[in-house]
Amino acid sequence: MPRIAFYAGLRRPHEGYEVLRFDDVVTNVGNAYEAASGKFTCPMPGVYFFAYHVLMRGGDGTSMWADLMKNGQVRASAIAQDADQNYDYASNSVILHLDVGDEVFIKLDGGKVHGGNTNKYSTFSGFIIYPD
Repeated sequence: MPRIAFYAGLRRPHEGYEVLRFDDVVTNVGNAYEAASGKFTCPMPGVYFFAYHVLMRGGDGTSMWADLMKNGQVRASAIAQDADQNYDYASNSVILHLDVGDEVFIKLDGGKVHGGNTNKYSTFSGFIIYPD
């Protein structure tokens, strides 16, 4: 059975419309996750599980959207809305078939994300369930 798994947290805040670069890498078995780009690149075809949890920086009546992308296409979305709170979570998970070279990443689609230094308030993780 191949060993491919990663888990990373977000150290710094993000805002607007950008790929979230989860740069506090805790686990990266198989080295398929790249912290500099925030992207997982599939090294082996198969079925994978991904999860993300993103903490919104609020307090100003705004919302935050975070999308899980596969090769630039939305495969899951999550929203957090600020209703008299300073923080709220958006999270989702998916099971996807990937081919070699497919990229999976989380894209902020408006709003503000709280970074947590090393506290890992916002995280991204994934692993292979089984290969083709």
